[in-house]
Amino acid sequence: QVVFALNQTLLQQESLRAGSFQIPYTTEDLIKHYNCGDLSSIIFNHDTSQVPNFINATLPAHERITAQEIDSYFRQELIYKRNERMGRRVKDLLEEHPDKSFFFAFGAGHFMGNNTVIDVLRREGYDVEYTPAGQAI
Repeated sequence: QVVFALNQTLLQQESLRAGSFQIPYTTEDLIKHYNCGDLSSIIFNHDTSQVPNFINATLPAHERITAQEIDSYFRQELIYKRNERMGRRVKDLLEEHPDKSFFFAFGAGHFMGNNTVIDVLRREGYDVEYTPAGQAI
């Protein structure tokens, strides 16, 4: 699986470099939607923005299964579990120190897709609000 993932990543990068494959959004698109507070935009609803996409229709059936297994593993281990751990750390700090104020800053990747840090905190009963860039806190 590791060799397959590396080969697929290299093929994807070669396609990007050759211009035969394009990412459906640019870094500027991500920044714009993030700064506008548009975290529910189509860009932020795809977990694939954070991990390489190994699944494509041109793969033979047995390789497509391998690609789906790797995709599922990456999504679970690199995205969902990471955000779950971070959300729990925030919750634990808030509960351990109810008399203190906190400011938490996360990279945009923690707000992308499903099962974000915000989702974890909301499931725990916290009210999470977006603060636009430049707004005083």
